[in-house]
Amino acid sequence: MTRCQRRWASVLGFGNRRPALSTHVPIAESPSYPYGNRRKGSTTPLSQPHGPRLLRLEFGHQPHSKLINAKSPSRKSMSTTASDLIMEDKLQSVTLRDQLRVAYPWTAAPLIVGAPMRVMSGPELAVAVSSAGGFGFIGPGEKPESTAADLETAKGLIASSSIPQHGSTLPVGVGFQIWNGNLDVSALAVSQHRPAAVWLFAPRNGQTDVDVWTQRLRGGSPDTKIWLQIGTLQEALDAVRSASPPDVLVVQGAEAGGHGRTSDGSGFITLLPEIADATRESGIPLIAAGGVADGRGVVAALGVGAAGVAMGTRFLASQEARIKKGYQDEVVRATDGGANTVRTHLYNHLRGTFGWPEQFSPRTIVNRSWAEKQAGATFEDIKKRHDDAVSKGDSAWGPDGWTATYAGANVGLIRSVAGAHDIVTGTRREAVNIIQTLSGL
Repeated sequence: MTRCQRRWASVLGFGNRRPALSTHVPIAESPSYPYGNRRKGSTTPLSQPHGPRLLRLEFGHQPHSKLINAKSPSRKSMSTTASDLIMEDKLQSVTLRDQLRVAYPWTAAPLIVGAPMRVMSGPELAVAVSSAGGFGFIGPGEKPESTAADLETAKGLIASSSIPQHGSTLPVGVGFQIWNGNLDVSALAVSQHRPAAVWLFAPRNGQTDVDVWTQRLRGGSPDTKIWLQIGTLQEALDAVRSASPPDVLVVQGAEAGGHGRTSDGSGFITLLPEIADATRESGIPLIAAGGVADGRGVVAALGVGAAGVAMGTRFLASQEARIKKGYQDEVVRATDGGANTVRTHLYNHLRGTFGWPEQFSPRTIVNRSWAEKQAGATFEDIKKRHDDAVSKGDSAWGPDGWTATYAGANVGLIRSVAGAHDIVTGTRREAVNIIQTLSGL
């Protein structure tokens, strides 16, 4: 097995081997490396007073020159060694998965996370994902008090599950929308039930709002980790430079369903590696989100520096999702997400939801409401037809339907409904098989 193959094997945790530990200084610290961890025009490295320690500090990495000179290699072997070091540096954030394994010992690699979709990610789905070695999140409920009730249900499900118990936190997470969330109610639920992580998203006033939530939640449950969903490089930099940096950054690409960046998002295939380079000094693991539906997406995410992936739309087509049949059928039916989904607040407004911060908008599968809007129909007329359709049940969804079908651009990859356990284990197995195959190149 080549050095590169061994590296991939350690990243994925094949067998019982301990992950290989890099013995070099991150290339971002090299004087000749023009990118890395600093603001443009600045010589001050990023700092993270409360974040995890850097691997290079924990394991005493040596400079590249010492590593190469000690072996006195030939010119060819020096070139190979330097290439390997550069590759390991680009994958440094992938190795941060070991931080996640310590914090969430029930999980398996590659890490697959069930995103906290509002209402639809309930305790049954979250526990099923965690039972399969993933990390399941409960989404915001219909009202603030729903979170406590869902966590209580999850606690009972966990007690009868096969998830190994470690410490005092529940092996599931919860998600909150900051812009319209109730911090008092949310903090009480977290302090009482102690989920392993809280996923924060959609602040109206940026990192300032995030810091308020982070400090309050950590104060009530210190062992609960803070995950923050972001969609731009600037959001990531604001987070790692803040007084209350998160424990994990969820990097959401523009392909994602539900609410994401309105106009300044990009796919994670380019966004995540740029964030990985810029935040390397923070030591914060990155989770890729947006468009991942199978093992191919997992491999792509790992290849650009993610420590794991989050899937939302794929779990809409799970047996445990809290979702109407018409909605789920449409997720399975829809194809060509680039042409048949769109970001718009129209469906929010038709459902009576107003007030979202302007920087966020949802992606949804298009239907009659969108077609009528494009044709010039008034909102009032569309609203009347929408409400009439909703009153008739599952026919409200579909190409001739009128109501919201929030979903990602990856809908064409989702062709059937399955149990969450099978989705997690099947996706993980597919990813491992792909990487093993590619390692022979």
